Amino acid sequence: MSTPSTNEFLPGLDGRTVIVTGAGSGIGRATALRFAGHGAKVLVADLNEEGAKATVDEIRAGGGTAVAVVGDLSEQSVVDEVVTTAVETLGGLDILINNAGIMDDLSATADVSDAEWERVLRVNLTAPFLMTRAALPHMLAAGRGAIVNTASEASLRGSAAGTAYTVSKHGVAGLTKSAAVLYRDKGIRVNAVAPGGTRSGIQVNAAVDTEGPAVIGSYARNVGRVAEADELAASVVFLASEAASNINGVVLPVDNGWSAV
Repeated sequence: MSTPSTNEFLPGLDGRTVIVTGAGSGIGRATALRFAGHGAKVLVADLNEEGAKATVDEIRAGGGTAVAVVGDLSEQSVVDEVVTTAVETLGGLDILINNAGIMDDLSATADVSDAEWERVLRVNLTAPFLMTRAALPHMLAAGRGAIVNTASEASLRGSAAGTAYTVSKHGVAGLTKSAAVLYRDKGIRVNAVAPGGTRSGIQVNAAVDTEGPAVIGSYARNVGRVAEADELAASVVFLASEAASNINGVVLPVDNGWSAV
């Protein structure tokens, strides 16, 4: 775990309790490690037990505090366990990072199956909603809190993924903006990052001869440089810190200019 030097510490993170979903790999793991490096206590939530354990072990090896909860965050019982563990084991809930997500099959609208639609929407949109709903009472009681969601380049345009994924990430942008407005006078900020191409390990199972990949592939030249997960993590941690105290309701592209093309 990399620990920032004194003059690199972001304000408002040391000693705070953070939930990071999807923290067993990719952007989530990089984000959890960065928070721990800033002195935060981290709850690692992931469906993959081995990945979650590896992240916790790395944080603890660096002298940080972390616990893991394993389960499907689209299930209310798992959401409740995550939030209760953060409050009871780590002493509160100050920051929520809704990062866990999955890709679709790049299916065009007419080709999306019910199963693909329901799976992608459940994981990418319903789970962040459930986590946000469960976290808000604790933040409201404390009079402060920060939530950062992982949206996507696909939340800004229709040419970055298939229909189910694009709709789910547009929904994440809407959830971000709605909650930001509704709770801004309660000391709670809600923002999102919109990653472009990133090395994250997320899987795409697309049939190359179908319409979705054929159309979407023509836009691939606009992706630009593929980012490392830690580059996204740096933006997430900044938005959660008090250095971003007047930033609220923003969906921040972290995409090397893809959204400017």
